[in-house]
Amino acid sequence: MAQIARATLVGSVAILLWSSLALLTTASGRIPPFELAAMTFAIGGAAGLVLAAARGRLRALRQPLRVWAVGVGGLFGYHALYFAALRLAPPAQAGLIAYLWPLLIVLLSATLPGERLRPKHWLGALLGFGGVALLILGQEGGFRPDPHFMLGYGFALLCALVWSVYSVASRRLKAVPTEAVAGFCIATAALALLCHVTVETTVWPDTSAQAFALVGLGLGPVGLAFYVWDHGVKHGDIRLLGVASYAAPVLSTLLLVGAGYAHPTLALWIACALIVAGALLAAWRGPSARVTPLSSAR
Repeated sequence: MAQIARATLVGSVAILLWSSLALLTTASGRIPPFELAAMTFAIGGAAGLVLAAARGRLRALRQPLRVWAVGVGGLFGYHALYFAALRLAPPAQAGLIAYLWPLLIVLLSATLPGERLRPKHWLGALLGFGGVALLILGQEGGFRPDPHFMLGYGFALLCALVWSVYSVASRRLKAVPTEAVAGFCIATAALALLCHVTVETTVWPDTSAQAFALVGLGLGPVGLAFYVWDHGVKHGDIRLLGVASYAAPVLSTLLLVGAGYAHPTLALWIACALIVAGALLAAWRGPSARVTPLSSAR
């Protein structure tokens, strides 16, 4: 149980790192999305390779094709679909649909050996999604479906499905060392570069502050985050991680408020309350938890 708690705590570091994504992306200037992905994944992958080499674990990159398909498909597939969704639909609405992935992780975790969904997981995930919906749509005046944006909405839904399937599939591949994620990042950077040279114009950082933000992205939310998330979903409580992931957009908004890029609103504080309540509900073990055998609790 202590091992699971530690791994869950490690995985939750990814949520904290992802909360800085909007702030660092804003600070990095006007670099096109695929170019930004190529550079940041290259930084995150290179850092992972250096660490793996220092630990003598480069052999972790030798994995079957199906493992590479899951890893690269998850990292690159999610980002490619997300960028496409933002181009073809209103960003707030596409972002909300894409943020169905924590709920899908909770639901799909029921397919894992030894995992069992309880009502508290459903309720916690729904409370979290309600908080995110209030936060995003409260700023945009509501969700108004438009048939012109259906393709973008479809990409956003696929985006959520890809990340949730990647996370749950990673649990099934828990024997694969986390160091392999470095290879997935490098492959994702190469694919993003190919997309960049095909559809985008190169834009370099204008200032040293933008360059530092770019490096920060590569080392943090587009680097370390994927390594700790891999460890968390493989060895921690994947259901709790799914519910807790709803904290990322709220923490992101709080960081933007603190940096002066956004203003606090009532919707923000209500969203915080809903997401915290959902996470606490999902984590609550009940009065009988201390006498419940581990084999039956999971």
